[in-house]
Amino acid sequence: MRSVCYILSLFLLLISCSNEKKKNQEQMNYIDEQQIKDVLEDFNRQLLIQEAKMIDDYVDKQDLDFVKTGTGLRYAIISQNEGELIKTGDMVTIEYEISSLNGYVYYSSKNEGNKSFIVGRGGVESGVEEAIIKLHVNDTAILIIPSHLAHGLVGDGKKIPAKSTLLYKLKVIENKINN
Repeated sequence: MRSVCYILSLFLLLISCSNEKKKNQEQMNYIDEQQIKDVLEDFNRQLLIQEAKMIDDYVDKQDLDFVKTGTGLRYAIISQNEGELIKTGDMVTIEYEISSLNGYVYYSSKNEGNKSFIVGRGGVESGVEEAIIKLHVNDTAILIIPSHLAHGLVGDGKKIPAKSTLLYKLKVIENKINN
């Protein structure tokens, strides 16, 4: 009987140690995941700071008055017309040129044709969506779209590389107002 108690005690001790080891492993996994998350967030923050500085440097060299929004979008209205502002739900057609800040042209309506989209439903970079509602038909504007408002960490899978800040020159050609 004593040996059975001894074996049972030893078995319980092993299970207890095993459970403690498992609990420690789970805590270590959580710590590792949290540390990884913290490092990635810090890395992302540093990328945003570097990109913002690059945009600031570009804007400083331009002879235009850029407006900066809370999201980091910069826009300058080159020519402005009267009339009703574009609003969410409107069908807009634009002429455009999308390039890098160093001037490399990715896309242009001269080569690709004009672009039409319904405001607020996607189909264009979110930076364009944000800026277009500040414009009228026949307005011309230059947008500087940070990567997080353009194609982000992956690019567009065609011509625009990952983490690209976009220089977007556009003219609103048409607005089919949807009421």
